[in-house]
Amino acid sequence: MTISSSLNAGVAGLNANATKLATISDNIANSSTYGYKRATADFNSQVISSGAGIYSAGGVRATTQRLITERGPLISTSNSTDIAVNGRGMLPVTNSVSLQGNTGNYPMMLMTTGSFRPNADGILTTESGMVLLGWPANVDGTVPSYPRDTVAGLEPVKVNVNQFAGDPTTQLSLGVNLPATETMAGAAGTPQNLSVEYFGNLGTSETLSVNFTPTVPATGASNTWTMTISDSASGGAVVGQYTLVFDATQANGGTLASVTTVSGGAYNPTTGSATLALGGGPLDLNIGAIGDPAGMTQLSDSFAPVSIVKNGSPVGNLTSVEVDLNGHVNAVYDIGFTRTIYQVPLVDVPNPNGLISLNNQAYQISPDSGPFFLWDAGNGPTGEVVGYSREESATDVAAELTQLIQTQRAYSSNAKVIQTVDEMLQETTNIKR
Repeated sequence: MTISSSLNAGVAGLNANATKLATISDNIANSSTYGYKRATADFNSQVISSGAGIYSAGGVRATTQRLITERGPLISTSNSTDIAVNGRGMLPVTNSVSLQGNTGNYPMMLMTTGSFRPNADGILTTESGMVLLGWPANVDGTVPSYPRDTVAGLEPVKVNVNQFAGDPTTQLSLGVNLPATETMAGAAGTPQNLSVEYFGNLGTSETLSVNFTPTVPATGASNTWTMTISDSASGGAVVGQYTLVFDATQANGGTLASVTTVSGGAYNPTTGSATLALGGGPLDLNIGAIGDPAGMTQLSDSFAPVSIVKNGSPVGNLTSVEVDLNGHVNAVYDIGFTRTIYQVPLVDVPNPNGLISLNNQAYQISPDSGPFFLWDAGNGPTGEVVGYSREESATDVAAELTQLIQTQRAYSSNAKVIQTVDEMLQETTNIKR
């Protein structure tokens, strides 16, 4: 009966508008929730085949989805590990319950923002129990290659506050000018000495003593020096000796013409460096390439260390952790140096709106979302990782209130349809009276 189908259509309309009202109330309730993604309800008509001048109302059906691709504005905070994604991509996380007794392959969930702070074990965790995942870096701060289509390799990001760390010296560049007058006939041949501090593998302060002894010829100028290098960490033993010959031509006067290795690491004329085996660890010593005016020189009558550049620093105490735009988690020490300890990749899927929504603004991979891929932040389709930031809710309260009024009117209209059908059925019943 057509009038009965009208009643069913009115009931379907009430149910559909109730569903839409639920999404609106959810959106308004989470208008201040960081990282919240707006839910929407779409209406779809249902058509029942009719014929012979008879029409049967099919009603309406409501479907809901969460618009995960919609992004809220970013706001700045005072916590360095408050993280948000500026652009496409999501942060890999897991829940704190999964850490108990788990040694790898943590269940991965996704978030677009989170306020992560070290828990009692130093693991970066939100107040709701979501744990940040990342790839651990090597001791030297480099991040090895990890698979991009699996969670293997991802670990909870752990920060050991007040941890000590050493920063050994691995490179040293010497830019020294030697007096040309000391290699001429009749010169006193006075050796020149230079001491350079470096830091060993155990964070100890060591001394590299460099002695330059000129070769004094009977006539003319030899332009030749013997460079002897001694190491305090090796008990003062000689760790390298080299014969330096300088160019006396007008075009390249004063630059290195040749370097002969007497002992120690072999000198590379292209790079201008030699690797020394020191007691505090191997060190790459650079004295300049052949003909390089920025390296060792022999000019005039003065001995001058023009440039001494080295890396390394004393043992430091970790004071803070910061996240850069590429997702590198950097440990900052009180002596001024930083070291990468983790890299947080960004997860991307073909259809972000197909992800399964979980509690605490977290999401999970589903067949509708498609397979995931782990990108370096800022590469491919993904955006940047922003520290000291949170993503606000994507809810537009004004728009939601407007839809609330429209939904209320539509609900009332469907209720009126049911009331009218009821009255018509009552009239039908009264025909027999």
